[in-house]
Amino acid sequence: MQTNQEFKEESIDFKKYFFRILSNWYWFVLSLAIAYAAAYYKNRYTIPVYSVESTMLIRNADQLKYGMENVIPGGDMFKTRKNLQNEIGILSSYSIVNRAIRELDFQVSYFEQGRINTTEQYNTAHYIIEIDTSFDQKYGKKVFVKILSENEIKIYNEDDPSMEKVLLFGQRFNTYEFNFVIKKNPAFFNYQKINKTKEYFFIINDVNILTNKYKSAVQIERLDKDGSILSLKIDGNNIQKEVNYLNKLMDVFIQSGLLEKNKIATNTISFIDLQLGDIKDSLQIAENNLKNFKLGNNILNISQEGMSVFSRMENLQSEKAAVLVKDKYYTYLLNYIENKNNLNEVISPSIMGIGDPLLNQLIMQLSALYNQKGELLYTYKESNPSLKAIDMKIKNAREALIENIKNIVKGNEITLTEINKRIALVNVEMQKLPVTEREFVTIDRKYKLSDNIYTFLLQKRAEAGIAQASNIADNRVLDCARKDNAEQIQPKKSYNTIIALIIGFLIPLIVIILRDFLNNRIQSRSDIENKTNVPIIGVIGHNLKESDIPVFDSPKSSISESFRTIRTNLNYLTPKEKVVLSITSTVSGEGKTFCAVNLAAIIAMSNRKTLLISLDLRKPKTHKVFGLTNEIGLSSYLINKNSFDEVVLKTDIDNLSIVLSGPVPPNPAELIETERMADFINHAKDFFDYIIIDTPPVALVTDALLVASYCDANIFVVRQNYSHKNVVDLMNDLSNNKKMKNLCVLINDVDVRKSYGYKYGYSYGYGYGYGYGYGYGYGYGYGGGYYEEEERKLNIIGKILFAITSKIRRNTKAEEI
Repeated sequence: MQTNQEFKEESIDFKKYFFRILSNWYWFVLSLAIAYAAAYYKNRYTIPVYSVESTMLIRNADQLKYGMENVIPGGDMFKTRKNLQNEIGILSSYSIVNRAIRELDFQVSYFEQGRINTTEQYNTAHYIIEIDTSFDQKYGKKVFVKILSENEIKIYNEDDPSMEKVLLFGQRFNTYEFNFVIKKNPAFFNYQKINKTKEYFFIINDVNILTNKYKSAVQIERLDKDGSILSLKIDGNNIQKEVNYLNKLMDVFIQSGLLEKNKIATNTISFIDLQLGDIKDSLQIAENNLKNFKLGNNILNISQEGMSVFSRMENLQSEKAAVLVKDKYYTYLLNYIENKNNLNEVISPSIMGIGDPLLNQLIMQLSALYNQKGELLYTYKESNPSLKAIDMKIKNAREALIENIKNIVKGNEITLTEINKRIALVNVEMQKLPVTEREFVTIDRKYKLSDNIYTFLLQKRAEAGIAQASNIADNRVLDCARKDNAEQIQPKKSYNTIIALIIGFLIPLIVIILRDFLNNRIQSRSDIENKTNVPIIGVIGHNLKESDIPVFDSPKSSISESFRTIRTNLNYLTPKEKVVLSITSTVSGEGKTFCAVNLAAIIAMSNRKTLLISLDLRKPKTHKVFGLTNEIGLSSYLINKNSFDEVVLKTDIDNLSIVLSGPVPPNPAELIETERMADFINHAKDFFDYIIIDTPPVALVTDALLVASYCDANIFVVRQNYSHKNVVDLMNDLSNNKKMKNLCVLINDVDVRKSYGYKYGYSYGYGYGYGYGYGYGYGYGYGGGYYEEEERKLNIIGKILFAITSKIRRNTKAEEI
């Protein structure tokens, strides 16, 4: 026997758990059935959630073929490249979302309440609620509606009896919490088809809360990092509602952008209209004066000299008119720059016919800085150093622009002074003309000045109007949200079913593993083999018979075959003519007496003289097995009260004799240590081939150790799911310290139908080879008709499992051989 401990490395025994699963298949079937039912319930009654998607293109102004910037001069001065992140921020801003919700009239939500689920009725309710927007309604409170007849309805709330009221359709419902009118929905009202088993209610929503909800509900992402196409997604229970919302959101966003884009043209037209209003009266007066003068003085033609003076004066007046218009624009521009913090609505100088390169450049620089600051504000707070730096740049650019405008105004004043001087010289020449011609030129000069200004302004207004009419939105919808393109994302039926089945399988598996992990009792032969070199001589299944000696009463049973296997293995373990064998265990209840009796019987049945000695002098049981009294026995022999022949009793089993323990003595250990005990065993060897000693539990008393010196082999009985795993430590101590010779283990009371490790290979592991006798039996309960067990009635699942396990065992056995 090896003294050094060379134990197997502990690892997960997958075959063991596979057979554990097969043996507990009904728990797995039950768990899987419950899991599948739970998944079915979830899939059946979970309100579906759908994902709706749309896409839109964000275009820069330079990508457009039409628009103000391509129609009027200077229209492209304020165009900026779109910052896609800014556009996403605008698209999900409170103002845009709030406007979309208000235009869709989401303020009232309608619901249908069934026994399990409550679903929203978007535009499909039998009734319509028209709320008084000037009244402070109660938000979020359920208002139930029961349709009593074609014309009558009942308003109620189970938690508020004061609300209950019967109304006619179209009649106003007015309380301290609500003020609304309920009307029929002509598209869906049909009293005969209304489901009377369901309840209907509506909720008035707070638009501000609804806005915040939808702000975070839409997922906006760019389809490509290098592109400018945005994908908009929203999840919801009602497909049509989410489709309408996405489409309305994009429409509001596009219209808002177009409105912002039209501001320059609108402001230009407003400015020109204001100037036209001022000049129109002057022009009317000058025109009337000229007309009256011509009629009063009957002027048809003027002299050649008068025509020359008149022509020069007309040109000078045109120049002066242009300078005056520009002067008004500079005044407007200077006032705008000084009082506003952006250039979104400023009128471009080029629109007013001003082509000063430096002025245009300074305005464009300031506009670019304002746009840059706007982009930073989406990301940073006002205190950020980047914003402070851009503010400093804006300040410097504004000061430079204001200084430039003032210088231009001064230059304009010089130009106007010079024109006035030239006009004065022409006036001197006019003094030489006849009085009538001189007065005519003066009146005509005033008329031409007003007419030139008016004509110039009309031309610019027409250009601005054309620009406004030709303006198109920068952004456009590529794919609108559609109901037929919606994707159901909840419940995920296949996913839920698979996960449920996995969980249904894992729960009993985890229970099995936890039971094994937390169970400190021996469950399989690996619990012994992995921790000791003490060989396992055999495995005994659970005794299904009423007999205490099944090897005699049912010789063809599987348990009888198990004892025959042990008998065969003993022949190789102790190849002597005369064998003394002890059987012990750790504690009472592990079945050592049962094993001793049946092992003795099976050996006797092989034509060998066998003596069974009941050495358990403290708690005798053997006499009960054979239906005898315990009046005489080993104890009475050891105290010299009875002779050898008197205590050795015959049994009904041929070749088997027994020695009962006898009356319980006060000093069992001392009696066993006497010479008379040694004499008894030596004398018994003269008459018997096998002497089997049933000893007390070795962990409780020393009796087994005292008799071990007489034995050629010692069998240690452990019981499945009864003996503690630390019994292996006791085995190692007995074996390594030579306290018991040829120590081996017998595993008792095994439920082989649930124990993978016991169904084959009984004779492995004790160093004497393998293949002894019946060492390769296929396991108890699976004898293929060789054992006289009760016929088991298998259902279809049992038959399938039996076929699978039989195949696996045959393959495993082939590998072992």
